[in-house]
Amino acid sequence: MTPLPDSLLESVAAAAVREGLADALYTRLKTPIGRLLIVSGPQGLVRIAFESEAEDVALAEVAGALGPRVIGSDRELAGTRDALDAYFAGEPLDLPVDLRLARAPFRHAVLEHLREVPRGQTVSYGELAARAGNPKAARAVGTACARNPVPIVVPCHRVLPGTGRLGSYRGGPERKAALLELEGAMTLRR
Repeated sequence: MTPLPDSLLESVAAAAVREGLADALYTRLKTPIGRLLIVSGPQGLVRIAFESEAEDVALAEVAGALGPRVIGSDRELAGTRDALDAYFAGEPLDLPVDLRLARAPFRHAVLEHLREVPRGQTVSYGELAARAGNPKAARAVGTACARNPVPIVVPCHRVLPGTGRLGSYRGGPERKAALLELEGAMTLRR
């Protein structure tokens, strides 16, 4: 079977958006930390997946929450792609997000508070738990970060254990260190 030309697929995606027939759009972006799958819904970014994650699983997760009409389009997500490219070039990143995949109320609160941690700064799990209203829930903060549906934009890489060491990260410790270095955060002990 011959694949359809990209220009035709982009035209179909544009028509689907115009007619309100797309539940979500996705694209892939090459970055200094590897390829990312970027999925956006009507309210903003809903999912970013690292190349180590199965794309079909990430897209199915989005389809289950937003609807089955998830369409690939580089052109329709050009602004998002440009904003992420600029972030990796050292610019600030401010994109709308849709956190409906973070269903548990405390996880949602953690991710909202995490968005307030400025570029180049870090926060401990315990400190973030206190900001989210439950100072004893540092482990739950770790779970919220591990299940963060939109890493990088909701910067869970800025959360460190109380020891100041690097800690875990969904994309792997190398990516976490690279993101912290890109943002000018303190030098970390590994």
